[in-house]
Parts: sequence; structure tokens; C-alpha cells
Amino acid sequence: MEWNQETLQFLSQCFLHTLSPSPAPRRQAESSLADAADRPNYALAVLRLVAESSVDEQIRQAAAVNFKNHLRARWAPAPPHDAADAAAAAAIPDPEKEQIKALIVPLMLSASARIQSQLSEALAVISKHDFPKLWPALLPDLVANLQKASQASDYASINGILGTANSIFEKFNYLYKTNDLLLDLKYCLDNFAAPLLEIFLRTAKLIDETSSSGQAVNLRPLFESQRLCCRIFYSLNAQELPEFFEDHMAEWMGEFQKYLTTRYPVLESSGPDGLALVDELRAAVCENISLYMEKNEDEFKDYLDKFASAVWSLLGDVTQSSSRDRLAITAIKFLTTVSTSVHHKLFEGEGVIQQICQSIVIPNVRLREDDEELFEMNYVEFIRRDMEGSDLDTRRRIACELLKGIATYHKAEVTAIVSAQIQNLLSSFAANPAANWKDKDCAIYLVVSLATKKAGGNAVSTDVVNVESFFTSVIVPELQSQNVNEFPMLKAGALKFFTLFRSQIAKGITLQLFPDLVRYLSSESNVVHSYSASCIEKLLLVRDEGGKARYTSADISPFLMVTMNNLFTALRFPESEENPYIMKCIMRVLGVADISQGIAAPCIAGLTSILNEVCKNPKDPVFNHYLFESVAVLVRRACEKDASLISSFEGSLFPSLQTILANDVTEFFPYAFQLLAQLVELNRPPIPANYMPIFEILLSPDLWNRGPNVPALVRLLQAFLQKSPHELSQGGRLSQVLGIFNKLVVSSSTEEQGFFVLNTVIENLDYSLIAPYIPHIWHALFTRLQNRRTMKFVKSLLIFMSLFLVKHGPSNLVDSMNAVQPNIFVMILEQIWIPNLKLIAGHVERKLTLVASTRLLCESPLLLDAAASRHWGKMLDSIMTLLSRPEEDSLAEEPDAPDVAENVGYTATFVNLHHAGRKEEDPLKDIREPREFLVTSLARLSALSPGKYPQIISENLDPANQNALLQLCGTYNCPIV
Repeated sequence: MEWNQETLQFLSQCFLHTLSPSPAPRRQAESSLADAADRPNYALAVLRLVAESSVDEQIRQAAAVNFKNHLRARWAPAPPHDAADAAAAAAIPDPEKEQIKALIVPLMLSASARIQSQLSEALAVISKHDFPKLWPALLPDLVANLQKASQASDYASINGILGTANSIFEKFNYLYKTNDLLLDLKYCLDNFAAPLLEIFLRTAKLIDETSSSGQAVNLRPLFESQRLCCRIFYSLNAQELPEFFEDHMAEWMGEFQKYLTTRYPVLESSGPDGLALVDELRAAVCENISLYMEKNEDEFKDYLDKFASAVWSLLGDVTQSSSRDRLAITAIKFLTTVSTSVHHKLFEGEGVIQQICQSIVIPNVRLREDDEELFEMNYVEFIRRDMEGSDLDTRRRIACELLKGIATYHKAEVTAIVSAQIQNLLSSFAANPAANWKDKDCAIYLVVSLATKKAGGNAVSTDVVNVESFFTSVIVPELQSQNVNEFPMLKAGALKFFTLFRSQIAKGITLQLFPDLVRYLSSESNVVHSYSASCIEKLLLVRDEGGKARYTSADISPFLMVTMNNLFTALRFPESEENPYIMKCIMRVLGVADISQGIAAPCIAGLTSILNEVCKNPKDPVFNHYLFESVAVLVRRACEKDASLISSFEGSLFPSLQTILANDVTEFFPYAFQLLAQLVELNRPPIPANYMPIFEILLSPDLWNRGPNVPALVRLLQAFLQKSPHELSQGGRLSQVLGIFNKLVVSSSTEEQGFFVLNTVIENLDYSLIAPYIPHIWHALFTRLQNRRTMKFVKSLLIFMSLFLVKHGPSNLVDSMNAVQPNIFVMILEQIWIPNLKLIAGHVERKLTLVASTRLLCESPLLLDAAASRHWGKMLDSIMTLLSRPEEDSLAEEPDAPDVAENVGYTATFVNLHHAGRKEEDPLKDIREPREFLVTSLARLSALSPGKYPQIISENLDPANQNALLQLCGTYNCPIV
């Protein structure tokens, strides 16, 4: 793209139209820019447009944003996965890159603030890939410009340069320490450490001179400059303490301390943003001294007392305004770091811990107006912070972390003080409950936040109160309050306590309170009915010693109908129409309850009604996952008890599932296919006719192109193949199924799914039906083996061959393989079967491959031939190696659906429905123990040729395997003669 007047005009018009409120010109402009982006020198042309002062500021700003995003996509694009990606990922040519690097720094320094911030980000993108090796001129250039701007006191340019340097150096905060990273850090320190200190001290002097008499407008850029210097200080010290900073620690720490102890009334009283600017600098200082406390404790110890005192005093002056949260949190974190270090003795003074508790902890734990507003206006965020632990950077949580830190070395004193504080708060509440309810909330929060998790489980403990008596005297009265809408924050705290200490509350007491929990599902507060649902859901997961569920279907049976009614009613409250806590509780209750027809009918009606609604606009993937899990567990549990219910479930679900498929609700395809598979598996053959159109849709190749669909489609296809194998022989369907197998097996991401299809065909169809297709199957497998051999593919191939053998006999296996390529079976035996048999894992898979290998040894003419004695011996050696390895610890079937990740999305990957899971079938139910099958088969074989096999065994088996075989023979009294 040549830079001329025509290009300037074209780009200006495009960027102007991208700002248009009208969609048509905006889309046209975006399309034109996307096409132009593929042309050489596009980025350079856009950068020159940004530099063109005659062009409108808005257009130049839009161009700067486009330039930054273009660089992100094309400066160092990821390698293309295929030909389609190659064009989209075309990188900016090197000559164009060099011109951009030559222009960007001076342009950034001369630009307005908004454009400067975009170009600074663009520069950071370049430096991430090129700095320092491919851009050695950058840092000297920045330093020279910094010194020039410093002499002119041009703080617009100074802050632009410092902002850019901060972006460049941020990588030292989070990258893992390597030699290359340390070399880069040394280069940055050699060039920038001294100029950084120089500008920091120069700006500090200017602040001292103007802080009392100057105007706020003059102080703002100075404080911003110091904040950026502090951020750069952090980055350059994050890996280790550099020599330069150690030598000049007194200068840095002197200024840091001053900013924590000095008031700047001119700036602080100039409005909220003025105070925020000072607080941001102080917060950056607190982060720096926390870093030194954590990493450079010995070098920092001489300054510690003064900083601890300064931070303590500062916290006493910080108001409860949310605008000052970051300063309060970073300051408290510093004291927490000190409390867990060797300098914890700072907290040993008389009354120190008491004062910290009263002046820092309690004020920061007490509810604020902001908390109440969040509770009422954004319940999802409130719960995320309060219940799910994302509140690590809130004042309430960090204040309790400080107490925990102090308790590391002063546990008895902290426990006594906090216990006394809790009693004081509860006494205050008792004196006037209506006015002092926040005191009770504060007491409950302290107990909950200071609880510690016991090792190896979900149980928690606390020393600050006796849990049982606190529960009885403080929590139960709240739970038994008849007005479910009164003091909702207090109710939420009580429910949270119950949830957290659920394992320690006796079963009898819990069951007495269960109706109250159910009652709170009807609270108008979104948080309260969510916490009530979460409490019920977590209670049903409690296990006693030995792993036995504490609460059974019999325990919840008296409350089941009202529980389900209240849960479905809760989903009708405003903002809770897609409440994941409610839906998860529905899933858990249905997973435990005894499902009668009276429960099943209203539940499936309620769930399908919700499903039909969310199909219109799927929003919350977590809620929708638990919705489908609820349907799956309801179908499974109800049909286990009464198989006749399957037809009524089909009648309820089919319209919803057909809506998903007909309206192309692709987010729900994997779920729909899993539910259909579950319904097919629950039917007894023959499958009802209304399933056959789905079977036809299933064989459509287009449906298999979307990766997340594949596991669910395979599951559904397997269900059809098992229940309706005779349907496959009609209308060329078997050919279509094998076409699907072929498509799946060629890709390493779907090869395992391809084998699932193939195994189901082999297992469920007569050999006469599949014989014409066998050459095609082997050809596809051998081609894939030759082109790309992965361990997963090799194991899957070995399992398939084993299944083929046990279903259709060794001769069919060997002969069909050799028919495709002469003597290939021996090659596969040598290269695949024998060396990899020992790697097979999984109870059914081990049993299958062991039995197949045994049958090959004892029935295949190929291996019984005298010329194959070495192969025979090596195969037996591999069998014994597999048998001698312990089976992987296989847990008993988990009865509870695992939590779905909160960030689960629709487009990322397939999400399995736990409750619609397919039970693994054993194709060899008649063989109880593969060890016994091996030795009885060998004994029977050796009796036909006495003396032959002991010699082969002694020549080919490892001594340890020989001994193991001898022991097995003795165990089952089956000698090899």
C-alpha cells in the first residue's frame, strides 16, 4: 500500500465510517479495512495516518486502535494449522516492521494522551516479541527521550515513556526465571535503573516544592509519574534484588516512607480523582515493600519497623469508601506478610493484637453500604465473592487473612481476642437486634472466615467458638425465623455457616431444620434462596466414615414434594430464572430421591418448560449444564424404578430435542445427542419407530464436522447399533457408519471415537454382515498406522483386534488381515501386539486383551506352528508382564455429578453429562478371571504336546514372569506339562 493522498483519503473515510452509528456503512468500512490489511505496508500506512495532524482526532484515534489490533494479530502470528489459516495469519514483512519501529517512539511522544495510550500498547506488543534482541535501539531511544523530557519538565512525554517502559518490563513479574530472561533483565537494568532513579528523585523534589503551595493540576502528572516509577521498580525487582537497587535502597525507601506518612491536602481535597491518584501511589509503594518483605527480608529489615508503623497509621486514616479499597487491601497485605515472617515479634507488644483487631479487622469486616448494594443489585457477583472465594481482594477477606497470619505465631492470643470480640458483637446484637443486626453478621463472618480446612477432605474446624453451641444459639434462631424476607443478609450468613460446617452438625438436628431450609427457597432475596439451595445440595453430598452417604432418599422423602415445588418456584423470581445454584440443587435432589410417578411427571414438565425457554437464547452455560444433568438423572432414576415411564419421558422430551435440532441450537447439540442416547439405551428392542428419523439424521456427514458434537454423536450411534443392529443391514446404512469411522480414525483428535464406533459394529453384528467391509476397515487402519502412529492409536488398535478375535475367532482375524497384505499379521504381532500389550489399562480392556491374547496362543494355527515358537513365547511373556502389573486404582462408580467448571463455554469442548453416562459393558461376562482362563487354556494345550511348552517358556520368558506363571499354575492347579 503506497503512502499518498489517495491512501490517506481512503483510510480516513474508512475509519470515519467505522465510527458510524449506522450498521451498513460501518460494516462496509470494516470489510474494506480487513481487505486492505492483507496488503503490504498497511500497518505503516495506518501509522502515518495517525501521525497526520491535519486529520480529525477521532479518526486518528480509531486508526491507532486498528493499528494496535493489527500488530497483535500479525506481528508474530501463531503458525497456521492448515492452508485455510495461512492467509489469515500472514505476518507483517520485516522491512515494514523496521520502518514501524523507527517511527513509533517519536510519534507516541508527540501524540495526544488518548492516541499515546494506544501507541504505547502497540509498542508493548512489538517489544513482547522483538525486545531486546531484535530491537536494540528501543531502550537507548527511550532513555534519551526521557532525559530530554526531564530537562524540559515535559511530564506528558515523561509519563508516556514511563508507561511504555512499564509495559515492556511487566514480563519480569510473571515469567518463569530462565537464563535468557535474566540476561534480558540485566540489559534493562544496565540501561534503565539509573535513569529511573534519577527521574524518581527529580519528581520527588518537585512534589516537595509544590505540594503545599502549588495547584492540584500541576501535581497530578507528578504523582502519576511516581506511580509509574513504582510499578517499574516492582517489575525490575520481581525476579531478584538487583545490585543497583540494593546500593540505592536508602534513596528509594526514604521516598516510599514519605509517601505513606505525608498528607497532600492540595491534591487530596481537589476531588475524588485527586485522592485516588495519591492512594494509587501509596498502594504501589505498599506492593513494593511487600515484595521486599517476601523476597529480600534481610536487606529490608532495617526499614521494617518504620514501614510497619507507617502502614498501621495509614490504615487508621483510610475511610471505608470503596474508592479506597485498593490502598486498604495492599496495606493490610503488607502487615499480613510481616505477621508470617521471622519479624512477627513486631506484633508481640502489649495490646498490639487487640488494637489491630479493633482498629483494622473489625471495621473492615463490618458490612458497608457497598456490600448491601451488591447483595441486592448483583447477587451473582456477591455470591462469587462471598461463597466461592473470589473475594481475596476484598477488605472483609483480607482483614481476616491478617488475623490468620498473626495467628501463625500467636494463635492462643488471637483466638482469645477474636472469641471475646465475637461475644461483644453478639451482645450488641442481643441488646437491639433491629438496629445492630450488622454486629451479628460480623460475628458470623469472623467465625466462617477464620475456619480452617482439615487435611484430606471438605471438613472445616475452628478454635474461636464451639461450633455446636454457636450453631444452636446463634444460627438456629435465624434459620427458624418465620419471616424468610427479614434481615436477608443475616439469613444468608446463617445459611453459609450451616453449609460450611455441615459435616459437624448432627444428622438429627439437620433433619429437624430441613423444612426451614426448604422454606428459605421461597425467600425473595436471590442470595438467600441461592444459599438455601446450595446448603441443601451440599448436605446431600455429606459422607460419613467409610464413604457412606449420610442422607438417603428415606431421609428427604417427607419433604420431597415441597422441596421440588419450592425449587421450581424459586426459578420464577426476577433475576433467578437461570440461577445455577437452584438448578444444581434440583439435580442433586433428583439424584438422591426415590422418584415416583407423582414426582417424575411435574419435574419433567418443569424441566422441559425451562429447556424450551433457554433454547430461545442460551446464556448461562453452567445453568444449562445442570439443567441437562437434571433431565438425565430424572430419566435414569425414574426408569430404574419403573421402566414403563420411558414412553412418557419420550413424549415430554422429544419436542424439545427436536426444537434444538430443527432450530440449529448448536450449543445444545452435544447434550441433546447424549439424552437421546440415554433414551435409546433404556428402550428394549425393537426401538420405537419415532427414533428412526433421528438415526437417519445421525448418519449425515455434515453433523460430524463440528468437533464438540463427535463424542455425543458416537455415544448415540453406539446406542442405535446395540439396540437395532438389524436396521444397519438396510439401505446401505452400514456403509455410511463405516464412512463415519473412516472420517474419525484419520484424525488424532477423534481416532479414539472412531474405534468406539468400529468396536460397536464388530461387537453387535454377525460376521456375515460385516465380512464385505472388513478389507476396507483394515486398509483404513493400516494406512493410518503407516502415516501417523500415536500411542493412543496403537492401544485402540490392539483393543479392536482383541474384540474382533473374541467375537469372530482367531482365524477370521488372521485371515482377513493377511488378505489385505500377505503376512501382515505377523508384522503387527511383532511390532504392535507383543510390545504394547503390557501398556493396556482399564479393567474391561485388560481382561479383553488378556483373553484374546490367550486364545491367540492356544487356538491360532499360525502361533501353534513350530516355526512360530519364539513369537508364542514372547506373547506369553507380554501377557505375564501385563498380569504382574497392578490394575490402576479404579474408584467405585462415583454417584455424584462432579462440579462443572464455572468457565465452561459452549464452543470450547464437549461437556459430558455424568448422569447420562454409558455403562461399560463387559463383552466377556462368561469369563470370570483372565488369570484362570490363561492357565487352564495353557494346561489344556500342553497336555496335547507334553514337554514342548515348558522349553519354549524357559527360553523366552523373563525369569520373574516364569516364577509368576508357575505360581498361577499352582493357584489354579493347572500344571503345564
